[in-house]
Amino acid sequence: MSVSGAGRDTGAPSARDRALAVLRVRSRALAVALLPAAAAVILLAGGSTGHLPGPGWDLARRILTPVAVLVLLLAAGVALVVARARPAVSPTVPIAEEAAPDLYRMVRDLADRLGVPAPSAIALTPDCDSWLEDRTHPAHAPPPPEERDDTAQAGRPARRVPAAPVLVIGSPFLWWMRVAELRALLAPVVAGTGPSAHPDIAAARRFVRGLDAAVAVTSAPDRGPVFRAVLAGVGWVARLLLHGSRVHAAEMERGVAAAAAERAKTVDYGLRIVAQEQVGLAYAGWDRLLTRVALPAWRMGRWPARLNAGVVAALTELSRRDRLAEGFASRLGERPACDLLEEPGAVDEATSLLAARLFHGGPAETGPDWSPVHWGDYPEEVVDRKWRTDAARLHRILDALRVPPADEESRAPDGPTLARVLAHLTASPDLPPAPVPAVPAVVAGTPDEDDLADDVPPGRDLSRDDLSRDDLTRDDLPGDDTAGDDPAGGTAHSAALAARLTAELAREEAAAAAVPAGPQGSAAPDPDPLRDDRALPLFPLQPPRTGRELLADHITAMVCCAAMDTVGAVPGLDWLDGPTLLVGGARATDLSPQVLTLIEDGDPSDLRNWLTRQGIRPEKPVRLA
Repeated sequence: MSVSGAGRDTGAPSARDRALAVLRVRSRALAVALLPAAAAVILLAGGSTGHLPGPGWDLARRILTPVAVLVLLLAAGVALVVARARPAVSPTVPIAEEAAPDLYRMVRDLADRLGVPAPSAIALTPDCDSWLEDRTHPAHAPPPPEERDDTAQAGRPARRVPAAPVLVIGSPFLWWMRVAELRALLAPVVAGTGPSAHPDIAAARRFVRGLDAAVAVTSAPDRGPVFRAVLAGVGWVARLLLHGSRVHAAEMERGVAAAAAERAKTVDYGLRIVAQEQVGLAYAGWDRLLTRVALPAWRMGRWPARLNAGVVAALTELSRRDRLAEGFASRLGERPACDLLEEPGAVDEATSLLAARLFHGGPAETGPDWSPVHWGDYPEEVVDRKWRTDAARLHRILDALRVPPADEESRAPDGPTLARVLAHLTASPDLPPAPVPAVPAVVAGTPDEDDLADDVPPGRDLSRDDLSRDDLTRDDLPGDDTAGDDPAGGTAHSAALAARLTAELAREEAAAAAVPAGPQGSAAPDPDPLRDDRALPLFPLQPPRTGRELLADHITAMVCCAAMDTVGAVPGLDWLDGPTLLVGGARATDLSPQVLTLIEDGDPSDLRNWLTRQGIRPEKPVRLA
């Protein structure tokens, strides 16, 4: 295929020109590496033929020849590192054609209509995005099988055809979108295989990916000092070439995207506008499901095994609450794109586990401390357990602070009570606030209560520090319209308790991180070269929680435990807000403002009135984890 013909075929002349500019950077680097060798060859040839006699030329030959050899060796080393470095590959769930024949058939039909090569394979990503990814590097995939004709059967193999890129599809799209919508959404993505087949564009992409991978290799921290010193020069050259190619490579990709979008206008263009609206909706529901529903389970060592089915429930609930569109019921009656999979449940479970690892971290397989949970078991196994675990931690902190029991609790000494927590947060402090306890960098195990009580070294003042960050927003406390604007609000007891909770959580997380990952506690590396999970989680969902957020969560958990054990309330799951308390079958949406008032002002009256209205008795003991 000629360059001009390829330009007419791909519709991306600007992308082809930019690809040639990238290749010119490579050619110039090669010319610079060969220039000393060419000069040395000229000098040596002139000396052997007698055209360059004299001591001056002899000295030049003795100096330039070893320099040329050294430059060639360095250039060969750089080329070897660039060629052997493994470009980064997105963690995905591969979908074999046997597992989704209808999906492969739809993609190939789409490629035929667009007049471009079909993707070589399909994979799913637990994110709301879709793209093409080149995995032709030998470390990423085995070489494509050789196709042999009659002459090949006689002993001469046929020429290998470069594999097309892999089509990566966002898994929430498959469950939320209808088949026609997914087809329209994938049209411009599949159209990108046309420019990818152009030899100049493919060569330019390989060169840039190799440079990027070489920079990553030379920057790896787990190298010895000698090896790092050797790779320092290679990294400098790779960065220099990457800097020279950056602008051209970016413009090349823009040209490829523009050409693909222009070509895709011939297929389902009107339906694509509707599909793009569903992309934004799916992203909003997916983000809400991960942060509100999945994250509490991940923090407990449980990963929801049906996240993609959950996003459908979340978006359906969102449409019911906000009345997003009148045609939602009829739309949901159409065939969902997940029907293109033979076993959507198994695929959903695989992408859900990958989502847990990408956004939170964790082992690749299930084990005693990392097990799946289904939506029907979520309220009991996640919500109830989370509340009782948080309540138990809160009382351990009170024991460490040597907080005496409340008057009401003295008549019921057989268990912890909510009254003890309220009495501590509303009592007048007799002593100045204690400094924040230090958090060790490496923890061998969880300390006992005496260690926590005595761990009060001199340091920063805790009276306002943890509660000064006003990060407890209305999103963190659904239905909260009473959050104060004073960043220094709160009592000294609340600040002390918040700091203790922060230190205790830090110890627990450090102790959990010190345990080797894996179902048997082994840290054996993943044999699959495609999966380098040492850097997981790649995309953490939220920053560490502040002390006030932790205190609000623990007090809310204690109230919910009291409600469950005294008035028969039950834990529930809200698809948009996560764990919720159901009192008399109705969701308790007005609890968070009362808890926030107690923390910021030290005033328990609103919370006590709420407890009285619900019939909850704070002096009754509760069951903890």
